[in-house]
Amino acid sequence: MGHLRRGGTLAAVLGLLLATTASAPAAAAPDNARYRNPVSAEFADTFADPVIVRGEDGFWYAYGTTDPLREGEKQFHRVPTARSADLVDWTYVGDAFGPDQRPSYAAPGAGFWAPDVRRVGDHWVMYVTVTDTTVSADGGDFAVGAATAPTPTGPWTFSDEPVVAPRPGGGGGWLWTIDPTQFTDVDGRKYLYYGSYYGGISVTELSADGLRAVGEPTLVAVDNKFEGSYVLRHDGWYYLFASTANCCAGPATGYSVHVGRSTSPRGPFVDRDGLSLTASRAGGTPVLTQNGNRWIGAGHNGFLTDLSGQDWIVYHAIDRADPYLDEPFGINERPMLIDRLDWVDGWPTVNAGAGPSEGARPAPVTTARLDERFDTAGLTGWRGATGSWRVADGRLTGSGALTSRTVTGGDVRAEADLRLVGATSAGITLGRVDVRVDTAAGRLVARQPDGGTATAPLPAGFDAADPHNLAVEIRGRQLVAELSPARLGDQLAVVSLRLGRPVAGPLTLAATGGDAQFDNVSAARLYRPVRHAVAAPRVGAPLPAWSDEFTDGLDPAWRWVRPDPAATVSGGALRWPVQAADLTGAGNTAGVLLRDAPTGNYVVETKVTLDLGEETVRNYQQAGLVAYVDDDRFARLAQVAIWNTRQVEYGYELPFAGRPVYGGNIVGTPATTTWLRLAHRVDPANGEHEFRVGSSRDGRNWTWGGVWTFPADTTPRIGLVAHGGSEPPVTAEFDYVRFYR
Repeated sequence: MGHLRRGGTLAAVLGLLLATTASAPAAAAPDNARYRNPVSAEFADTFADPVIVRGEDGFWYAYGTTDPLREGEKQFHRVPTARSADLVDWTYVGDAFGPDQRPSYAAPGAGFWAPDVRRVGDHWVMYVTVTDTTVSADGGDFAVGAATAPTPTGPWTFSDEPVVAPRPGGGGGWLWTIDPTQFTDVDGRKYLYYGSYYGGISVTELSADGLRAVGEPTLVAVDNKFEGSYVLRHDGWYYLFASTANCCAGPATGYSVHVGRSTSPRGPFVDRDGLSLTASRAGGTPVLTQNGNRWIGAGHNGFLTDLSGQDWIVYHAIDRADPYLDEPFGINERPMLIDRLDWVDGWPTVNAGAGPSEGARPAPVTTARLDERFDTAGLTGWRGATGSWRVADGRLTGSGALTSRTVTGGDVRAEADLRLVGATSAGITLGRVDVRVDTAAGRLVARQPDGGTATAPLPAGFDAADPHNLAVEIRGRQLVAELSPARLGDQLAVVSLRLGRPVAGPLTLAATGGDAQFDNVSAARLYRPVRHAVAAPRVGAPLPAWSDEFTDGLDPAWRWVRPDPAATVSGGALRWPVQAADLTGAGNTAGVLLRDAPTGNYVVETKVTLDLGEETVRNYQQAGLVAYVDDDRFARLAQVAIWNTRQVEYGYELPFAGRPVYGGNIVGTPATTTWLRLAHRVDPANGEHEFRVGSSRDGRNWTWGGVWTFPADTTPRIGLVAHGGSEPPVTAEFDYVRFYR
């Protein structure tokens, strides 16, 4: 069944305002149109924390965090904004805020991070992190602010008060009140999600105008693991996307996107394994993670739907060969990427699980066979008008019925931006199937000639004179229609109707009881959904000569780096008291137990038991596998205590610009006993060693995560580690190390 969704110079600001008068998007792109990441390359070297909306002018608008745009520029843009007709070719059109423009509560020099732009009523609202306020002279007092504008290009006016003010932390300082994202539910209630590693992600209800937090917030994702949230509704479920690990560790950045879902916008959100995102052993199903190609640190996502109904994820990532904007250890260079977002068995995944794309890919569908923007006065593409219709100011206004000369049939998605300025009922007819916003009945109604009807209530306080998007998908004999503020996955009403026969015929716009306004009317071939995810790494036949069951002492093939006499083998297990030592940075005090690995492709697995407790601070006790070249180049896969949380971290260290750099990627959720895998592959194109990570809580069901790479001229060995702190004392128990071809 188909589904639907959802600071610079004064001259730059003036350019942004003038952009509202630009011409309509270009003609339809061919079916074989292609794109390459990063899509921001034409106007920016970095464009972090991106979101995209479609304006009433038919253009797409992207917003990024406060940073310079280009290498060597040194000028921080205050929410840089770009415009595109096709989501592929982008043009910088200015900054949302001038150099002296800030809310009254912001400290001088405050930056604006992670914008989220939504249509609320008849205007647009930008939610943004204000990095420094007047609450504290010590800094760190983040707040969520809001600015309003009549169009996606401004002019933006800040509200006088923050939506969420700085929040003192129980352990001192200020909770990280950052990364806002707004969501409107089917009952019309508006919510704001915000937060990060210090304090977790919370949701609060908003006032009707979206500018004030009301009521008590609810924690929806645990601290020390998640930030950068984005929420949408799909097939009746609420999905919380959140990024995890370090966003900005240069060439060792392992940022990635995970998801949980709920039956309520307030949670509880659980992952595919039923694990809560608020637990100490916090769940989270991977959606987007690095795959061994050019891109690492893929995260902080937004969401959009193209005209064919295909969902897309917008995010930033780091080119591992060019991780910094100007100089090593400076601003991380994070350009904007987009990729297909698929839904497989009820869970979102990027490119069917393949992850970020590097080469040429099929582009989003942004124009259609029927694609009417009403930017000229005539109605040459329309016929059979009844009532009165006229085109002015880039919109069609009228009552009665107006039929397109374009005939639709088969699987199709049709949509229109719609205002009921006087009409009591208005909408789209496809063939003989009618979908209407009926204000007299207070419902969204889908009706077919044989009497089959489906309806859904419009939310309380619904103002039909405000702009909304009405979208209709027909796949076979199944119709799904939704009404949303701005097609961002936050539907106000959804109806589903089983049709008596396939639909064929023209598209008709209709309004009764008065005038309605239509714009951006399209009908496109419906996308083909992906039904299956890409295959997980294959685990083949065992390699007994390379494996160790720990049944008769330690195999002679093992070699120590910094021997630990406390590690012993007996009763079919290696028992290793966790050391008060580490392997990161310049210290290199931890022991590593190593053995050679087979050549070519293989999978190595261990089963490790480590009782780290829950809801207590045990920094940073851990145990697991390691792919090791030397003390400054390794990939460490371990279940680990990170403050109050328990995570499976896939850490990575490499030498860069004269010093070791460490970052991490998160995969799965540990149990007291956790199974860990490293899947090794030699890239045939460049000879690099790629290690993809997997974890399991039962040894049968596996969650696969990101990839770290080693140069072709290295020879990684495989080993075990148990370190990070000795208080309280705890012993890691390894049942075996097994290799598979």
